[in-house]
Amino acid sequence: MQQILSHMRKAIEEYKMIDERDKIAVCLSGGKDSITLLHGLKALQRFYPKHFDIIAISINPGFEFFNQDLLKEICNNIDVPLFIECNHAKEIVFDIRNEKNPCSLCANLRRGIINSIAIRENCNKIALGHNKDDVLETFILNLLYNGNISTFAPISYMDRSKITLIRPLVLTDEKDIKRYIKRHQIRVMDKVCPIDGKSKREEIKNQIVSWQKNIPMIRANLFGAITRNISEWKIDSYNSKDSRKI
Repeated sequence: MQQILSHMRKAIEEYKMIDERDKIAVCLSGGKDSITLLHGLKALQRFYPKHFDIIAISINPGFEFFNQDLLKEICNNIDVPLFIECNHAKEIVFDIRNEKNPCSLCANLRRGIINSIAIRENCNKIALGHNKDDVLETFILNLLYNGNISTFAPISYMDRSKITLIRPLVLTDEKDIKRYIKRHQIRVMDKVCPIDGKSKREEIKNQIVSWQKNIPMIRANLFGAITRNISEWKIDSYNSKDSRKI
């Protein structure tokens, strides 16, 4: 956890993610990234110079293997309030609309509920568990399939809800998160989505691994290009009143 906390604190301070008296809603899916994020923010609470509160929010999309008891156990173990809400993502995305590329619609359905809970619980920030590998994969996906040079920002302000999205794990490698979960024998939720491991994102993940065999510095080069050339990633570009596309 020490290494992860080091990366988290660097991201938080570089991009000014946390302010005094923030109340942060952590999106908890039960996967390795969201659990690590929750543990990291809870640990950071003990020594970070700015005081902040955290809660956990989870969305039950209606899949058979969604393990509500596991989420409760995770939060009870570290004394974090948990709010679980149900939506009908499975029914809408897979049964009714039979989406061929369901990720975007599913994310939009979840996002609306997460924002509503955060507002109801008087949170001013929402923390998402995207890691450094997610940043790179999204960059390649947008380049190849959307024809634009972009990825999600470390911090984004949403005008409509007046809530700020933060991603404290954006400087943390996925391998470090996997190592933390394995070392501490932390139980994660079984995959519930039927396309998990079969998406375009998974293809890009495997492609980057393949490229790395011939270009060992490819991850560092891609990340350097993002931080130097994408405006949302430039440290001096942030302003609490700015609106960032997500």
